[in-house]
Amino acid sequence: MISEAEARKKIFEAVRPLSPRNVPILQALDRFAAEDHFARLPLPMFDNSAMDGYAVIAGECQSGTRLRVVGEQPAGIDRKLRVSNGTTVRIFTGAPIPAGADAVVMQEDVARDGDEIILNCKVDAQEFVRKRGCDLAPGQKILGRGDRINATKLALLASQGFAEIEIGGEVRVSIVSTGDELAKPGEPLQSGQIYDSNSVLLRSLVQGCNATAASVRHCHDQIDELRDAFQTAAANEILIVSGGVSVGEHDLVQSTLRELGADIDIWRVSIKPGKPFLFGTLRNCQVFGLPGNPVSAFVTFLQFVRPAILKLMGANEVDLPAVSAELTADEMNESDRPHYVRGRFRDGRFTPLGRQESHALFGLSESNALLRIDAGKTVRAGEIVQVALWA
Repeated sequence: MISEAEARKKIFEAVRPLSPRNVPILQALDRFAAEDHFARLPLPMFDNSAMDGYAVIAGECQSGTRLRVVGEQPAGIDRKLRVSNGTTVRIFTGAPIPAGADAVVMQEDVARDGDEIILNCKVDAQEFVRKRGCDLAPGQKILGRGDRINATKLALLASQGFAEIEIGGEVRVSIVSTGDELAKPGEPLQSGQIYDSNSVLLRSLVQGCNATAASVRHCHDQIDELRDAFQTAAANEILIVSGGVSVGEHDLVQSTLRELGADIDIWRVSIKPGKPFLFGTLRNCQVFGLPGNPVSAFVTFLQFVRPAILKLMGANEVDLPAVSAELTADEMNESDRPHYVRGRFRDGRFTPLGRQESHALFGLSESNALLRIDAGKTVRAGEIVQVALWA
């Protein structure tokens, strides 16, 4: 049995980012940039008005000043208008500033009198003018290699004229759940059976990483069935096997993988829940064997499988976001392994929820965060702890 840190090190050493691909920017949402990107254009691209109002020469504007309106400039094509002494141009938000003007007075601060306006305030130079390049300069870095591309990054890329972008490769995942005791949701249960919830859980987690769930299959505890499933799944980048990785007579996953020529690098990790964890390689496919208990499968997915998927996709940051929280109840870890406690983070506080056992799916369903407690350690209510958020 190895430590969690050793397991992650071995996995990261085995996983290499996939070749990048070029996609339209709208297909890049929540993917990872495969290269650095730099601004091509200034933002704004020209001096423009921050308000609906009138473009003026600030130096001649005092309360009571009259100015003659000589034109109108809406947002859009520059009409090449000019403001000279004693004149103004009606202007709208986002419209280019006319030549000669150095400020905008809001429409609320003037009175219109035919083709003239009367100011009721003093105007300062550059007031309500957005200067060219004040937000972004050409050559400025706007996206780094490995950065997640969110909606606002997409908008920034679009503002620079990018129609396509290189992102990390597509990760295809096969999921195999094992066990004679499992029945498909919707089917009648026989005595001693339970519904297969892990397939739904793992598929959802895979899709939450923006990887592709290429296949989802259930296998009984039969070597021929497992062998066929694993051989087919090995065409993908990742195979996740749920259940059958312990040491019982019906736990056939490890022996079947070895029979197919898989190299098993990790067998059992010092983590609670999730000790019977397996990692290896079958041809070019990374294989993760997760425990059959749903909470164990969930925790080991977040700690080992999710980071591997993100690394394959070219991500810089592969860990869950962590925040500081005030613990609301005492928690003791009497185990000889680090324990991941499930609970709810809300309003700066973390509250452990439900039974902290590997089968306790209801408590997990009410949680949104994990608290890691080292072996033999107790943390007290009121302490500030670090929790990892998944929702």
